[in-house]
Amino acid sequence: MDEQFILRVPPSVAEQIERLMNESAAGSSSNPEDASLDLSFSDDGRSGTFMIGNQSFPASLLDLPTVVESYKTYDDSFLVKAADIGQMVMVREDVDPAPEEVEYKHGLTPPMRDARRRRYRREPDLNAELVHRVEKDLISIMHGVSVSILLVREICKMFHLIAME
Repeated sequence: MDEQFILRVPPSVAEQIERLMNESAAGSSSNPEDASLDLSFSDDGRSGTFMIGNQSFPASLLDLPTVVESYKTYDDSFLVKAADIGQMVMVREDVDPAPEEVEYKHGLTPPMRDARRRRYRREPDLNAELVHRVEKDLISIMHGVSVSILLVREICKMFHLIAME
């Protein structure tokens, strides 16, 4: 599979990229320096600079809340999976603030707005002592030692095998 990422740019940059692509497809490139695109990252690997022509824009590498699958086709009939995309390069204007977190909290489409909070279950708050006791009792059960029915119910509740009371 290929390595891919999402490139999210401001509308003004998107217009410039579209113009460059149309010029290169038509074969009419007036100035090669205006047609250059460059993306470079600093040592931290998360912040960098996106260059289009002579203009530079700040960029950030962000993790997406979910994996997005990418497909391509060779004959407009059959789709072939090309990649799993888990990161996005967000290019922003100089006046826009840099993202504070490493993970982008929204998905790529409006239904995935605030996806991490809305779509995924919170990690349960488990008592470490109870987990240790249940682990020890499960090992005893696997070795053939009998355990009380109350303990078995507690283990099942912990793993959501029976309804919580």
